[in-house]
Amino acid sequence: MIDPGELAAAFRARFACEPHLYRAPGRVNLIGEHTDYNDGFVMPIALDRDTWVAGALRSDRLVVAHSREYGETATIDLDAPAAGPTGQWVDYVRGIAVVLDGGLSENGDPERAGPHVARPFQGRDQLTGANLLIASDVPIGAGLSSSAALEVACGYALADLNGQPIDLAGLARAAQRAEHEFAGMHCGIMDQMIACYGRAGAALCLDTRSLARRWLPLPSDVRVVVCNTMVRHALASSEYNARRADCDAGVATLARTTPAIRALRDVTMAILDAHRAEMSDRVYRRCRHVITENERVEAAAAALAAANAASVGALMGASHASLRDDYEVSCAELDRMVEILTAMDGVYGARMTGGGFGGSAVALVETAAEARVRRDVARAYKASTGRDPDVWVTSAGAGVGTWTLAATPAV
Repeated sequence: MIDPGELAAAFRARFACEPHLYRAPGRVNLIGEHTDYNDGFVMPIALDRDTWVAGALRSDRLVVAHSREYGETATIDLDAPAAGPTGQWVDYVRGIAVVLDGGLSENGDPERAGPHVARPFQGRDQLTGANLLIASDVPIGAGLSSSAALEVACGYALADLNGQPIDLAGLARAAQRAEHEFAGMHCGIMDQMIACYGRAGAALCLDTRSLARRWLPLPSDVRVVVCNTMVRHALASSEYNARRADCDAGVATLARTTPAIRALRDVTMAILDAHRAEMSDRVYRRCRHVITENERVEAAAAALAAANAASVGALMGASHASLRDDYEVSCAELDRMVEILTAMDGVYGARMTGGGFGGSAVALVETAAEARVRRDVARAYKASTGRDPDVWVTSAGAGVGTWTLAATPAV
């Protein structure tokens, strides 16, 4: 856990001034994987693990950011920012800073930015620079959205330090743009939205097309267990973008006869099956996953609203099978983790979470079984793979906000 008081003291020692403190959470997605960039439905919770930023304004246009996790300091000149991506952590900080400063739109043309890439605050034309000290206890490369937590925390800090009111949906869109343009990951908007809109004790049911939101309380007798396989998803960026291209290819095929189809959100299985011969088997299976996953999210939301954890768990299991077989984004370690969890008494259901190719699994567990499940899954996974997993229970946390040392966070 990050100690805010210690972080503030470290900032004073490094930059010789008093900081403001900010935090944004990672996330674990209960169900709805690889649907957000298809205008679909998702149901994540914010973790109770965060990326923290201590920050203060400078008198120039430099953003000087030090990452404690990487032990590196980067200087970003807002008047002459380097292009991305470089594959380094600073891509995310540089990206959100440049986007908030009025940087290029997704197509590289600032005159065509439009409302979908609007800045999240209005006011002065340019940002003033800042000193930032960054610390995080969101595991990196574990499929728990450490990148979105970094983007949102830094973006919120820069906007607040510049004295600007913040529109959270605009901040989420800006962070998504930063990831597209500066990190090269053509992600959807789920991760950034839950980092902005997380609520303690609740899952967020999000329509990623309209950004309509509703929060569903988690049952008091259920715990969310996160199981990090300790396998890094090295292929995630390139394979993620390849899956998105397959989905786009499916939409292009279907739109030739039904122009109203703009995304897989608009497609039913009946429509997809009617055009199966017009696309490759791979593209068909990618589309089938997204269409059926949207159905599972809506069913899971109804089940969660009825406090029916068993039904949610069964849908999580079906989601994992679809991700494994149709979308092909699982791996041997994730499959083994899910197999171990699913076979345990007291586990309602489990699935991989995040982009895939490693990272974490998530399980819904009876409260009374929590300690036993955590202990036994770690032992069984170690016996099967030789790896020690990181297994913990997470509470649904709050979204991005400020922090004062004498009080609780204001969000």
